[in-house]
Amino acid sequence: MSSQQQPPTAEGADANAILEPAATRVRDPRSGRSAWMARLIEGGRVEGDTLRFTLKTTRAHSAEDREKLKGGLLRQIEALGWKGQVVIQMSVVDDAPPAATPRPLPGVAPEHRAHDHSHDHGSAHDHGHDHGHAAPAAKKKDPVAGMSGPGMGPHGGPIVKQPLNGVKHIIAVASGKGGVGKSTVATNLAVALARRGLQIGLMDADIYGPSLPLMMGVSGKPFANDDKKIVPLQAHGVKCMSIGFLVDEREPVIWRGPMVMGVVRQFLQEVDWNPLDVLIIDLPPGTGDAQLTMIQAVDLAGALIVTTPQQVAVIDAMRGVEMFRKLNVPVLGVVENMSFLALPDGSVLRPFGRGGGQQTADTFEVPLLAMMPLDEDVREGGDLGKPVALRDDAHGRPWADVGALVAEALGL
Repeated sequence: MSSQQQPPTAEGADANAILEPAATRVRDPRSGRSAWMARLIEGGRVEGDTLRFTLKTTRAHSAEDREKLKGGLLRQIEALGWKGQVVIQMSVVDDAPPAATPRPLPGVAPEHRAHDHSHDHGSAHDHGHDHGHAAPAAKKKDPVAGMSGPGMGPHGGPIVKQPLNGVKHIIAVASGKGGVGKSTVATNLAVALARRGLQIGLMDADIYGPSLPLMMGVSGKPFANDDKKIVPLQAHGVKCMSIGFLVDEREPVIWRGPMVMGVVRQFLQEVDWNPLDVLIIDLPPGTGDAQLTMIQAVDLAGALIVTTPQQVAVIDAMRGVEMFRKLNVPVLGVVENMSFLALPDGSVLRPFGRGGGQQTADTFEVPLLAMMPLDEDVREGGDLGKPVALRDDAHGRPWADVGALVAEALGL
């Protein structure tokens, strides 16, 4: 974490307390997961001042892959402060590690949507017999309760789904619960993708609690161009838009739902995002007006779910996944944030428990993309407007890995 940490001592150290955070930051080139989540590490033990473990690769791994994994593990173990000897035994097995490519969720295939559409037309035809007057068509049930009805119209008129000119992919970063680091994930993901040479936009849809201006280190008032489109501000190679640019930072936004829905729609359709490879939308926590407006207004390429290992966060994260699933939005994967805290003696503290991200990913059959540690440098970068993804060190590389996985899932 910080430069003031003392290196872990060899005697009495837990091998996995060193190996897990190290291997979490090394990407397996075959599966796309971290070496730890791909289960490439086994048999870790400390003998005197020597750390020993087996690197278990498959026949699908090339010699170059194995050298990259080995070199990456050695660098990360050293970065964690281990000063003893490291002995890596190489092993090759037949079974391939689990793939990280997102799988379609049950019931959200395009064929299913097409079937629903044709069925609706068939029902209308069945009610078309001449009995003096036509019977009213049955109202189609909302996929998510409360989507329509009195008071649900957005401020400024009905929502009309339309493509965003020049934007190739739109993804949402979401969480069911606040305080899990969703905006930290969104900002660092945006920077990581921009550093890959992609054209990236970041839209802050959290109207009540905008954090993009602080975390991206950008301020000012956007202006309209000749086409009457709002020109987004830029920071770290990312186009940015937030309600925080339009109101005083100490001024509370006290709006009812329809006004929030109207602003989200404006940020989507009345901002000059063109051209973009990816527009990342940092959603507020929960499953409310902003989320539904966005899903109804544009076609999402996918959603990224953020949770902590804690069960109270997992329960809400699963509600978020279920919302996207019911509204036919694929989930690209899960990021478990605040997974562990690496201590100066080489041990690992888990203040929020363990396994929540994996549980969410397994339940919905989507990849667990990363297990991010509690990291003082990440916090400091967000407070200073310099996301840690700008760096090429041990603190920044995990975000680069998540960016690579998301880019791969989008075909970029």
